[in-house]
Amino acid sequence: MTPDDRALLRLLDCGGASAPRRRLLERHPSPEAALAAGKPGWREAGLDEAQVRALAGAPDVPAGTRDWFAHAGHRLIGWHDPDYPALLRRIASPPLALFVAGDANLLWHPAVAVVGSRAPTAGGRDHARDFAHALARAGFAVCSGLAAGIDTAAHEATLAAGGATVAVLGSGIDVPYPRANAGLHRRIAERGAVVSEHPPGAQARREQFPARNRIIAGLSLGTLVVEAAGRSGALITARLAAEAGREVFALPGSIHNPLARGCHRLIRDGAALVETAGEVVDALAPVAHGLADALRSRLQAPISGVGSAAAAPAGALAPDDPDYQRLWSALGHDPSPMDRLVERTGLTAAELSSMLLVMELDGRVVLEHGRYSRKS
Repeated sequence: MTPDDRALLRLLDCGGASAPRRRLLERHPSPEAALAAGKPGWREAGLDEAQVRALAGAPDVPAGTRDWFAHAGHRLIGWHDPDYPALLRRIASPPLALFVAGDANLLWHPAVAVVGSRAPTAGGRDHARDFAHALARAGFAVCSGLAAGIDTAAHEATLAAGGATVAVLGSGIDVPYPRANAGLHRRIAERGAVVSEHPPGAQARREQFPARNRIIAGLSLGTLVVEAAGRSGALITARLAAEAGREVFALPGSIHNPLARGCHRLIRDGAALVETAGEVVDALAPVAHGLADALRSRLQAPISGVGSAAAAPAGALAPDDPDYQRLWSALGHDPSPMDRLVERTGLTAAELSSMLLVMELDGRVVLEHGRYSRKS
């Protein structure tokens, strides 16, 4: 755990309005410097007296939080961090920070949120699996909330397709909810990313789930609602997506199915009626290019984007970058795990992860079951 992590944890722990705390981070080069600004600097940023009093104290970091940070692949991404997801910055109330277990690069990957009922019909569960599988094969990450029903089906189908999935929790980063999804939580952390704005150990509370939905909508280029009753959390996610200027898609259903009523209402209100995953891909591919441009700026590497069938010559990936050429030479048509690529290239896993994400977005590399290969 770094000094900036400790400072950011204190900023999170002081509670209250997020906007002044984001402003405080924007005014200083690091969270540690923001904390060192003292009471005058905190008040100048707009923190109220309760927040100032909380920051003035020096609570110990809980042992469970320290233990969580000690694990590889666990990190805290704050508002100040260039790794903070570009799309999430654009929502009305972005979180001050995100706890991430797994591949944080996936938070920049073009994603589609797949959401719906916790108690879907058999057909609805099949639709969620089919759409998630197809979206993963098209190169999109699938984002959902790890809830029972549609969320679970979408996460599992994406993993089965060898795709990338992001689970956003309404509980602490290490507290799967429902508990029955503990195994799925672990698999997503190993092969995708688990995200929460709540620290380790925080239990699920009813009021935290609508707030969780804004992160699902904010990380995604579009939201697909598979099945939803007239009053459903999935409709909250869809509304938040629309308010953020994102695409909203809904599957139509039988007029006799009460779980189709929410989808029908969304369609009446302007959501796109879709019958195939290809319709979602076609609608979002142009938008994905914009995110690819943002990622290119962040990584200073060329990107073509998701949904592009064009394949540039290998040398077009990064003609002046020997690391990219070394990685391209190390990749074969037979899938290779990350540790093998580390051995072949001499690069670190962190360096390779960013470059492989660029190549995957560029349509040059395929990731399946944790192994990378050239796209044939």
